[in-house]
Amino acid sequence: MIPLKDTIPSFSRPVITLTFIALNVGAFIYELTLGNTELMVFFYNYGFVPARYTIEAVKNSGVFLTSPIVPLFTSMFLHGGWTHLIGNVWSLWLFGDNVEDKMGKFNFIAFYILSGIAATAIHFLFNPRSTVPTIGASGAISGIMGAYFAFFPYSRIITLVPLFFIPFLIEIPAVIYLGIWFLSQFFSGTFQLIAGGGYGGVAWWAHVGGFIFGMLVGRFFVRREYRYF
Repeated sequence: MIPLKDTIPSFSRPVITLTFIALNVGAFIYELTLGNTELMVFFYNYGFVPARYTIEAVKNSGVFLTSPIVPLFTSMFLHGGWTHLIGNVWSLWLFGDNVEDKMGKFNFIAFYILSGIAATAIHFLFNPRSTVPTIGASGAISGIMGAYFAFFPYSRIITLVPLFFIPFLIEIPAVIYLGIWFLSQFFSGTFQLIAGGGYGGVAWWAHVGGFIFGMLVGRFFVRREYRYF
């Protein structure tokens, strides 16, 4: 299933959503200018490496040149390939404009960053000794998806479903589409724990944590005129 569009119009230009998309694309273009060794050093310094905070030998290995705080922010703007980038920025564009509308510009910035940090924290709890750099905007975007789930459950997601090589467009209620997405992340993360390894190379629990954060905490970032509690 490929989500194409939602049925909730945005009432203001999604300036911050577009800015975050530009930052992610800009960071990826910079990555393309680096050689393989330079890129690996870049990912280790600006991606989030859990073992850096839990294993003394890793922390003192001499690989890390940045402050331990820096990756909490920079890791959410880095990507490992075109597919990774396009999937994330498309989801950000699809769900971000309406959440930005609901929160306002400043609140949306704070919410995006905090969602990314919350997602990283959950990933850390499940993988405290991992030496693999965690990169990607998906944790922050999962927070946006969680907020969208809470704000717009009756929205519909126009989805492309290829059936026997024939494309069909169907409207799926947002609460069902995002609910299925969340469950897929949860069960994939559970399988990862059972398998005892980096199943698929995906930070499933970061997605789960970001989504729950957005669903539960997003309402506190809603603009005053839209408050419903």
